Amino acid sequence: MKAVWIVDDDQSIRWVLEKALARVAIPARSFDSAGQVLAAFETETPSVLVTDVRMPGEDGLSLLHRIKQAQPGLPVIVMTAFTDLNSTVKAFQKGAFDYLPKPFDVNAAVGLIQRAARTDEKEAPAEHGTESIPRQTGRVMVQSASPAMQEVFRAIGRLAASSVTVLITGESGTGKELIARALHDHSNRAQGPFVALNAAAIPKDLLEAELFGHERGAFTGATQQRRGRFEEANNGTLFFDEIGDMPLELQTRLLRVLAEGSFYRVGGSQAIQANVRIVAATHQPLEQRVAEGSFREDLFHRLNVIRLRLPPLRERTEDIPALTQLFMRNSAEDLGVPARRLSVEAMHWLSSFNFPGNIRQLENLCQWLTVMSSGQVIEAKDLPPEVLEHVRNQGAKPIADTHDATPNISSQQTTQRSEADVALARVDLAAPAWTRELTQEAERRLMRNEPAIMATLLRDFERVLLETALAHSRGRRMEAAQRLGIGRNTLTRKCSELGLDN
Repeated sequence: MKAVWIVDDDQSIRWVLEKALARVAIPARSFDSAGQVLAAFETETPSVLVTDVRMPGEDGLSLLHRIKQAQPGLPVIVMTAFTDLNSTVKAFQKGAFDYLPKPFDVNAAVGLIQRAARTDEKEAPAEHGTESIPRQTGRVMVQSASPAMQEVFRAIGRLAASSVTVLITGESGTGKELIARALHDHSNRAQGPFVALNAAAIPKDLLEAELFGHERGAFTGATQQRRGRFEEANNGTLFFDEIGDMPLELQTRLLRVLAEGSFYRVGGSQAIQANVRIVAATHQPLEQRVAEGSFREDLFHRLNVIRLRLPPLRERTEDIPALTQLFMRNSAEDLGVPARRLSVEAMHWLSSFNFPGNIRQLENLCQWLTVMSSGQVIEAKDLPPEVLEHVRNQGAKPIADTHDATPNISSQQTTQRSEADVALARVDLAAPAWTRELTQEAERRLMRNEPAIMATLLRDFERVLLETALAHSRGRRMEAAQRLGIGRNTLTRKCSELGLDN
């Protein structure tokens, strides 16, 4: 068997994958740059190429493109710690076998590599380039730290070259139309129209004419011919929102269009070809509505070709800081005012809220804060009543307002406090919680003029990692070293240095 090639500028990632592959008797060869791979590729080829995206010099997507030009059938797995919709779609459009977000489970990574090695790709995947990708309109969905949303991004990437029907499910307010737009914007129909139709918002009597159009004189008031949504979406995407609310009689006509690929205007006698991609969305359990007899089973199966489930916001709380930062900025731009920011405590309280209205509720809340807050920094006490009530029900106690003056405060303390506020302003709310806390801890130590801050924090960081890995592996040092991506001798030496031998 040919070796699996691993390309990553991070030595620990290369080491972990090499050792994991060796355990299942798969030979591996490591490279730390795209240039090394391309040089080796002139004389030999791997069974599978696993490459990072962000590397010094040529990046992984460029390497993927060049490798696929030279050998289209070679499976290439792209891995990165910077999971976002655009890079995911680009990877699949350039022919990636799959996309592996970091941090990954080692066993899952090995299983993916084994699957890629067994794949006999007889045809090169279609390439569409990246220059024609239009600007993403759903900015909310462009990036996510949530594994569930990363799966949605991967699905969008896989569907980029296909016109297959997609059914999007999820609670109200989760952003189903944004995902539908992303499917359109990153597909080979991106240059065509995206037409949305809400089946629940149009009166039952008008829905058929709205969907299929009508001829002049077809009914009272039809004074001229009118194109329907199917014609408007020609060569593009037709998005049916709240498809579960569509009347049964219209479901029958829609089923016929999906089956035959053509339709008739209301009052018309000439068949019109329907060259559209169908994306449907619902917050209702369609299987249940089928069982109740309010939704056609055959239409359900026609729509349920590929299903994407959008998680509610309470299942992706790690995205709340980034979404809040985005919505606060958008609201400020709309109102022509400086963007507000939330204090650490306010953000903590906001992230604990369950948001029954999901992303839409968070966006509305940010607009409320922008309008109603009097200062640039929004404290916990400034949050809307429903959030404060939730916090009280959870038993949390407010933290004293850091901006309140105290009786005998010195000018030096006042200066330090204002510097601390500036430090908070520099905290990236989109970053993981532990890095935000690290930023604040570093600022506090710098303000106290502590010496050797880096050495102290690095020592504490290593101690926490080693103690946690050893506890997770129940004291088995070889396993702990493998999970950390370091050698056993390195782990033993660091344990000795940090006094963890016992």
